[in-house]
Amino acid sequence: MSEVTIYEVGPRDGLQNEKGVIATEVKVEFIQRLVAAGLPTVEATSFVHPKWVPQLADAADVMAALGDAGRDLPVLVPNERGLDRALELGVRHIAIFGSATETFAQKNLNRSLDEQFAMFEPTVARARAAGLDVRAYVSMCFGDPWEGAVPVDQVVGVGKRLFDLGASELSLGDTIGVGTAGQVKGLIAAFTNAGMRLDDLAMHFHDTYGQALANAYSALQAGITTFDASAGGLGGCPYAKSATGNLATEDLVWMLRGLGIETGVDLDAVVATSVWMAEHLGRPSPSAVVRALAG
Repeated sequence: MSEVTIYEVGPRDGLQNEKGVIATEVKVEFIQRLVAAGLPTVEATSFVHPKWVPQLADAADVMAALGDAGRDLPVLVPNERGLDRALELGVRHIAIFGSATETFAQKNLNRSLDEQFAMFEPTVARARAAGLDVRAYVSMCFGDPWEGAVPVDQVVGVGKRLFDLGASELSLGDTIGVGTAGQVKGLIAAFTNAGMRLDDLAMHFHDTYGQALANAYSALQAGITTFDASAGGLGGCPYAKSATGNLATEDLVWMLRGLGIETGVDLDAVVATSVWMAEHLGRPSPSAVVRALAG
């Protein structure tokens, strides 16, 4: 392949687990810098109830500050109430976030594994009727901190059900970062054997065990061309304490550049943005490429 699409999740998945309050204007500038760096898709925020993710309580303010430019940026919506807020602001792209395991569905969605589909179905149907694009995430695809290893057929079953609600893309998440390169190839093969196209799949890796970049390379070899990543390697999950930072956008771009694969991303601009954000967070970026290039 000659091109790869990077789906930037730093402003949402990267910041959602931060304990200190990040000013709205900082979040807005973070998004604007990432867009200016050439990232084709930047997930801006989440319309989840502030009680559950306090860091993103200013979602509406962020989107309002972005103005018309923000309407083309995807936002995460947990349910129909979240969709209502997105529609009020004229958002054109939303994402839903499902679970491949029973325990995480209960903790993250307050629903059982089967009940989550009943919650998402009207949300997706209304979004599609309004002309919105819908992305679906499925979390805990390789391991769950409470249930351990997750059966591949269970992941495929949940993923296909989410996708078949009306999504245009399914992102497979290694939420706690336990996946390995061989498991990645096996899961992708299981999805294609179940009738899904490679173009319909994206991969979302966390770097808990230092495997995110190796897993991305494995997925690339298997034919995946869309990867979620977070500037500076920021990230985590409020409902899975073993979930650490995401695959760093800079590390992914550096690897792809070495393979001669285009992303359209200005690496220096993303590095500068991550250094800037690290200053606001009061700690250095975990990205190896950011540390190397920033000196």
